[in-house]
Amino acid sequence: MTEVGTPTRPSRIRRVGSFLKRALIAELRVYSSIGRAIARRPAVEAGGTGIGYHRPVLTVLIIFIVLSAVEIPILDLIVHPWPGIRIAVLILGIWGLTWMLGLLCAMLLRPHSVGPTGIRVRSGLEVDVAIPWSAIASVEVAKRVDEPKSPRITESPAGVEYAERMQDETNILVELEEPTPIRLPGIALRGGVHEVTRVRLWADDPRAFLDAARPFLLDD
Repeated sequence: MTEVGTPTRPSRIRRVGSFLKRALIAELRVYSSIGRAIARRPAVEAGGTGIGYHRPVLTVLIIFIVLSAVEIPILDLIVHPWPGIRIAVLILGIWGLTWMLGLLCAMLLRPHSVGPTGIRVRSGLEVDVAIPWSAIASVEVAKRVDEPKSPRITESPAGVEYAERMQDETNILVELEEPTPIRLPGIALRGGVHEVTRVRLWADDPRAFLDAARPFLLDD
C-alpha cells in the first residue's frame, strides 16, 4: 500500500523522464547557442527587438569560464602519470568548459524578445515563454526585489503570477487580459502548464523593453 505523499513508481518514472528530456534539451541548446554566436544570429524574430537579461551575472559567468579553462592544463599535469584518468579528466574538463561557453552564448543570443507576435520571456538554456499580444493588457517598468529562492509561480487574491527573476529582482511587469496558460520546464520546480494573470521579468534595459513593446500595444 502506498503511503499518502509518497511518489508512486509511474510518478518517479515521469520525473526521471522529464529530467532526462530537460538535460537533453539543455545539452543541444549549448551547441546550438555556440553555433548562433559563431553565425551572429540572435534568436529574435524578424521585426523584433532583443533585450538582454545577463548583465547582473555576466562578470561571475566569465570568471567561471576563465577558471574552467585554466583548470584543464593544471589537472592534466597532475594526472599526467595515469593515461586513463588523464583522458577522462581532459574530456570532462573540455565538456564543462564547452557547457559554460554555451550557457554564456545562450544568455547573449537568446535574449527576451519583443516582436510582432508577442513577448518571449527567456532565461539561460531552458526558459522560453511566449505571450501573444492578444493576451497582454499592459507593460510597465516596475522594479521589485523578492525573497531569495522565491518560487517562480505564486498565488494571491489578485491571481497567479509568474516571475522570471535575475538575482531575486524583476523590473518589468506584464499584465494579462485574462488567465493565460504558459509552460515552464521541469516538474520538480513547478514546471508544466500554469494559467497566470501577471508576468514579471528582469531586463537589463527596462526602458528599451518598454519602448519596443509600445508600438505593438498601440496597434492593439
